[in-house]
Amino acid sequence: MIKVSVLGSGGFGLALAVMLNSMGHDVCVWSAFESEIEDIRRDGENKAKLPGVHISGEIHLTADISAISDSDIVIFGIPVNFVRKVAKQAAPYIPEKAVIVNTGKGLEKDSLKRMSVVLKEELGRPVVVLTGPSHAEELAIGIPTSVVVASERHEDAQYIQEVMSNSAMRLYINDDVVGCELGGAMKNIIALCAGILDGMGCGDNTKAALMTRGIWEISRLGVALGGEMQTFAGLTGVGDLIVTCCSMHSRNRRAGILIGQGTDPAEAVRQVGTVEGYICTEAAYKLAQQTGIVMPITEQCYKVLFCGAKPEEALHNLMSRPKTTENESSIYFTNN
Repeated sequence: MIKVSVLGSGGFGLALAVMLNSMGHDVCVWSAFESEIEDIRRDGENKAKLPGVHISGEIHLTADISAISDSDIVIFGIPVNFVRKVAKQAAPYIPEKAVIVNTGKGLEKDSLKRMSVVLKEELGRPVVVLTGPSHAEELAIGIPTSVVVASERHEDAQYIQEVMSNSAMRLYINDDVVGCELGGAMKNIIALCAGILDGMGCGDNTKAALMTRGIWEISRLGVALGGEMQTFAGLTGVGDLIVTCCSMHSRNRRAGILIGQGTDPAEAVRQVGTVEGYICTEAAYKLAQQTGIVMPITEQCYKVLFCGAKPEEALHNLMSRPKTTENESSIYFTNN
């Protein structure tokens, strides 16, 4: 029997725990909050983050991080702002044999680093990135889902593919770790913008344009940072973008709707909860400035979220940009 420890008792971590338990694996879920663990034990579910999904008594719930010490697989299901902190806590207890998996999608606020880089710095080994279009609410109840696993160590990605594949979740291996992580992180920005458009009352035409141009600028930055263009046409690019822009399961989209309706961005985030696109917008904007990559949607989103710009003003700025061709030959800033 394989021992799998999930760090984080949020929606996606619990969804994976439920799935892995149903496959016969020995599953442990850790939370930093004893009160959250007690609530799940009492209610048999996480009413706030994964309501209606039963958490089997076979799943070991704990606030003691040393419980991961005999794990074969350790999954980080932690919001990006806390990944480094939890990695420092977990490092003394993760056995050498364990394969590390990260599911968080985003960039570290200050360093602008991808999560696999943060974890490698703290744990001293490569990790497996698990990413793609996968709402916890659907995964937990067995709705068919396809995701991507990527790692510097190909054999680790193969191991996770073998252990976690089942009739409801299909895993594809992709060796482009950079592209997989950047696609999964930056689509949250576009999903926020999609929600803003919905809140403003825009239509299908507008959202289709946003998503198409959004994946184009995500790809430009991703390639400049070492990713491969074809990755952004796959599950962790277009696939994740579609599901996050179009579903009400998406916290990014829900926060965007509030902003588009006139709610202050910080208040919208407070109401919705963890909104990874809010943090990622600032990080991606800074990366675009550092690398000289044209990212007009990200730039306008940044101005709405952090500079007091109105959504209507941002949309006008995008629609009135200098005329150009669809497939610009240069990915760098020009005088235009």
